[in-house]
Amino acid sequence: MNVSHLPQVCRLLESAYKKTAAPIVDLIQTQGASPFHILVATLLSARTKDQTTAGAIARLFKVVKTPADLSKIPVAQLEKLIFPVGFFRVKARHLKQIPDVLDREFQGRIPDAIDDLCRLPGVGRKTANLVVALAFDKPGICVDVHVHRISNRLGLVRTDSPLKTEMALRALLPRCYWKRWNRLLVAYGQTTCTPVRPHCSDCCLGFCCARCGVVAAR
Repeated sequence: MNVSHLPQVCRLLESAYKKTAAPIVDLIQTQGASPFHILVATLLSARTKDQTTAGAIARLFKVVKTPADLSKIPVAQLEKLIFPVGFFRVKARHLKQIPDVLDREFQGRIPDAIDDLCRLPGVGRKTANLVVALAFDKPGICVDVHVHRISNRLGLVRTDSPLKTEMALRALLPRCYWKRWNRLLVAYGQTTCTPVRPHCSDCCLGFCCARCGVVAAR
């Protein structure tokens, strides 16, 4: 795949996306959630299935409406509320720390810049890019395992880490594709271009996929 394929690839992926359940963080964003809620949902969703994340979010947001509410809840209670998301103890500790950092460094507000978001406990570039895109409608390229895997399978990039993939995509993709790329590839990676035994025979991107070309040639 090369950049000239992007319009057609995105049209095909948009069509496939409409047939699947949207990732949980995207659903929260469409419901008009605040930047704080989107940040928390994104943190909880890391290395966790959407169904599990949805349950944890529902329990947590019944008692937590603002960062100040996190300050009032003991870490042990936060652990119970978000269990069984992946690394729930670490995430509970980070949630507990976030209000203090927000007050100390950002006047209590969720920052809207990637580098600033990465100063919050538990927030890496993947989370920061997604929050910037969904909460503030700014260009961001969130690279998770699906985006990293599929971008390399397509042959759009040749990288060996999500960070390198992000930087390569920032150089390659026109900005109008930045926010869409994560949403479309996450959904496609969960249903068709899976990590193990991808469903290449059902893939709509075979015409430009480096991997499908290799498979077909065998």
